[in-house]
Amino acid sequence: MDYVQLIIGALLGVTAATGWSLFAPAGARKKARQILEDADREASNRQKELDVSLRQMKLERTEQVESELKTAREEIHRRERELDRKDIQFTQREIDLEKQQAVVASSQSRLKVQLEQVAQTEKHINEVIAKKRAELQNVTGLSNEEATRQLLKLVEDELADEVGGLIIEHEKKLGETCEQKARDVLGMTMQRLASSHTALTTSTTIDIPNDEMKGRIIGREGRNIRAFEKETGIDLIIDDTPGVVIVSGFDPVRREVARMALEKLIVDGRIHPSRIEEIVNETQQQIDQFVVRTGSEAAQEVDVQGLAPQVVEMLGRLHFRTSYSQNVLRHSIEVAFHAAMLAEIMGLDPALARRCGLLHDIGKAADHDIEGGHPKIGADLLKRGGESAEVVHAALGHHDQILAEHPYTVIVATADACSASRPGARRESLDRYIKRMEQLESLAIEIKGVKRAYAVQAGREVRVIVESRDISDEKAAKISRDIAKAYSENLSFPGEIKVVVVRESRFVEMAK
Repeated sequence: MDYVQLIIGALLGVTAATGWSLFAPAGARKKARQILEDADREASNRQKELDVSLRQMKLERTEQVESELKTAREEIHRRERELDRKDIQFTQREIDLEKQQAVVASSQSRLKVQLEQVAQTEKHINEVIAKKRAELQNVTGLSNEEATRQLLKLVEDELADEVGGLIIEHEKKLGETCEQKARDVLGMTMQRLASSHTALTTSTTIDIPNDEMKGRIIGREGRNIRAFEKETGIDLIIDDTPGVVIVSGFDPVRREVARMALEKLIVDGRIHPSRIEEIVNETQQQIDQFVVRTGSEAAQEVDVQGLAPQVVEMLGRLHFRTSYSQNVLRHSIEVAFHAAMLAEIMGLDPALARRCGLLHDIGKAADHDIEGGHPKIGADLLKRGGESAEVVHAALGHHDQILAEHPYTVIVATADACSASRPGARRESLDRYIKRMEQLESLAIEIKGVKRAYAVQAGREVRVIVESRDISDEKAAKISRDIAKAYSENLSFPGEIKVVVVRESRFVEMAK
């Protein structure tokens, strides 16, 4: 644009100069011509510069286009090479596949021939067996079923006598070396400790002074009960049962907070959402303090020092947790004492055993909030709490889910079984108890040779009566072992079940 204006200005200048030259004097005309010549030169120079700039721009644009074309060509060549490489790979795979198909076809052909040979051989063998069986039946005069039944009975009787004799012999040897020592160790350990247990469930019943209180707890259009359940995370069940309200929930700590808060609200009488929030927060603080205090007291009771604050808190939460109606915190304390006694007898560190026993069920304090089984949850919590490898492994493996790497894991597992299986430690419903007794007796009756079976001592012992005329002492020993094996495979039970087989002969005569 600047060059065009300059050229137009030069032309105007030339025109003006030409007009001036017609009327101006000679000196002025000379000067005008000089101006025109200078303007012509300037315009020519500017024209040349414009041409050079245009050629330079054209050259740069050409180089840019060529560079882009070069890059595009290189990309095309690269893709062509990649396609060629993949085509070669596909071709090679196709060749390999054809080879494999040929090998499979050859193998199938050989296998078909071998199957035909096997079928012919089997047919020939069956013909020979049938011929020999017919000859044997002609010689013995017995049918195939009768011969098989007699042979199996003979083998079974011989094996029963041999197995029973071996069982009696090995039990006698093992009893001489192990039974007395095991009884002494476990007996002394269990007799030195006995503790009471508190049974809690997933719901708590709260007494109210009158049925009018139910309406106040529910509130207008249910606003009070909704606020209470929102603050506590617990279900409040209000039905037609007179004089009671039920607090229900699986988290025992939240359930206890809800119970205490509701009792305070009933006593206070002011039941509305803001008051509910205030009482629940106040109760939550009290429970938190109680949890820490209870965990510290439990650690002091078993003389375990240096626990991390989060471990102490989790230990205190076990006070509100039960397992088969057995309070988990009291169970953990009992296991700690059992483990220490066993470790002391075995020559190990009783302090470390107490620590392992106290913390072995710590995962049950968090298994409502974290996915997974309580052994793994407890091991992770203890590992984050800085506990030693022995303590972590005892929590992880006290249910025999992994290979024991430390002796304290075995000690804790033994102490845990002793605490759980001792009389009075755990309770079960009447229906479950009766069903378990029936299962014990029915499994024993199914064994051949058993006449009657009785489950006694709350299912800890089963007494079996056998036919003395048909069952020898050796067979009675085998029956005892078979019943115990059937219990282990088909039933789930704490501790152990003692199977007693009674074989006796009675002769009665009346004197007249």
